[in-house]
Amino acid sequence: MQEKDMVNDVLSMINSSLTGYASAIAQTANQQLRQLLQQTRDGDEQFQYKLFQVAEQKGYYQPAQLANPQEIQQIRSYFTQNK
Repeated sequence: MQEKDMVNDVLSMINSSLTGYASAIAQTANQQLRQLLQQTRDGDEQFQYKLFQVAEQKGYYQPAQLANPQEIQQIRSYFTQNK
C-alpha cells in the first residue's frame, strides 16, 4: 500500500470516528464519560488536522475551493437567523 493510500485511509477513519464521538457525546448523561469523550474527540480533531496538512502539502488531498466573503456571509446569516 502506498503512503498516499495509507494517509487517506487514516483520514477517513478519523473522520468516521469524529462522527461517532459526536453521537456518543450527545447521548451521554454521565458527565465524566462525556468529558472523556470530548477530550478524546478534541485530540483526534487535532491529529486529523495535522495529518490533513501533511496530506495537502504532499498533494495527497485537494481541498474544496475557498469560499468567497459573500458566501461566508450567507452561511453566517443563515446560522444566525436559525438559532
